[in-house]
Amino acid sequence: MSGCRQEGPAASGGAFYILSVPTVVPYRGASPLPEGRMKSHTHYLWFETRKQQEIIDITDEVEAQVAASGVREGFVLVSAMHITASVFVNDHESGLWRDILDWLEGTIAPWDPKRYRHNDTGEDNAAAHLRSLTVGHEVIVPITAGRLDFGPWQRVFYGEWDGRRRKRVIIKVLGD
Repeated sequence: MSGCRQEGPAASGGAFYILSVPTVVPYRGASPLPEGRMKSHTHYLWFETRKQQEIIDITDEVEAQVAASGVREGFVLVSAMHITASVFVNDHESGLWRDILDWLEGTIAPWDPKRYRHNDTGEDNAAAHLRSLTVGHEVIVPITAGRLDFGPWQRVFYGEWDGRRRKRVIIKVLGD
């Protein structure tokens, strides 16, 4: 695929792939760009984790795409493009990651295929769908002065709830 390259190994030990697609979209607000346009930059991260459940810090990749976009003021959308994965903002602390995984398994959606009607269809991943629904599939982060405008300790994470197969995340940067 043109513009796609493999990165790896990811922090989880799996591989991920990236694809960037820069674009410019019509915009009716005040903009320094010609013809009333704002900047738009699209980038894809591909994941294939080794474990069924993993949390991967993708903040550095998001920051790199904000820099590549040239956007100084705007927003970045980071969204899992699969219904059994999540993107979320939280603290980069391994004890918290373990707490999140334990909370999802013990309280929210235990991995027990007999428990869920979705699995009557021949699937076995209903728990992963419920985990994605609970954690959320996307975040929007403000960009100020060309940088992610986070609070203390905040980072962007990819949450994999039904891994060991290829999935992607879109990073969409919009602004001036």
